[in-house]
Amino acid sequence: MNHGKSLFTRFLIYQKERYPFVVYFFLVSSFSFSAIAYSRMCRGLIEFISLDKFLVCIFNTILLFFILRILDEFKDQEDDKKYRKYLPVPRGLISLKELKYIAIATTVIQVFITYIFFPKMIILLMMVYSYLYLMTKEFFVKEWLKRHQFWYVTSHMLIIPLVDVFASGFDWFLQQDKAPNGLIFFFVVSFMNGLVLEIGRKIKSPEQEEPGVLSYTFQLGTKRAPLSWIFLLFITWVFALIAADFAGHSSLSYIVLSLVFIICSVPAILFFIRPSIRYAKMIEISSAIWTFSMYLILGGIPMIISILR
Repeated sequence: MNHGKSLFTRFLIYQKERYPFVVYFFLVSSFSFSAIAYSRMCRGLIEFISLDKFLVCIFNTILLFFILRILDEFKDQEDDKKYRKYLPVPRGLISLKELKYIAIATTVIQVFITYIFFPKMIILLMMVYSYLYLMTKEFFVKEWLKRHQFWYVTSHMLIIPLVDVFASGFDWFLQQDKAPNGLIFFFVVSFMNGLVLEIGRKIKSPEQEEPGVLSYTFQLGTKRAPLSWIFLLFITWVFALIAADFAGHSSLSYIVLSLVFIICSVPAILFFIRPSIRYAKMIEISSAIWTFSMYLILGGIPMIISILR
């Protein structure tokens, strides 16, 4: 059922609900800018890469996360059909077949643009696509992963640092240089940020729980879930401090990182004391603020200050 609307019109509605390109443009631009900026600072460079490299990087990174969104539609189709009939695919707005063709067209365009402008980056792009393929196959251990939620989430979150490798590669890889040592800690921060976002958006108050819909409060309880989230925040903070040291950031960065950690922990503490819809939403918002802040503090803001000087 497509309501008599054209594919283009239905796709616009779909992306608005599931992957708003305008919003992701700013998020992914910050993500890419920070990854490249951090790599450059670790290599002792104060100027940013050329505009053409940055634009191709943003273009690719946005589409990689978009394809990941489509792959999730296929992965979650059974549960969505049973429990989330209000979503675009189960309610008939757009079909999986149509999304498949859109994903194929997106991939072809992405590879073509990359090959035309920076053919060497195809190597890193294929690395990301290879991992995406393994994700679609659930690493050929689907039933085992279903029984081990920790490894399921971990295996899927590794795609984020891999995209980081690709984005930062527009600096070190195109310059035929080895990746700076500090990047490993930046990649760990990216991985942990993914876990913070994943768990943060799935901490629910008792009245928000839906049958068949995964939540960490249902699995861990309303006490252990927010504590687990704070623990992940703490681990991320520790690695962020190490990453800041490798990039040669000033002591101000450590202070700001610590303040952000304290502020973002508050909603989880409030939820621990009294679980509510309000505090659950605040945790989700804090997860986004935390992730955005980590990238800006480690890469974005120091590079902008360096350029302005």
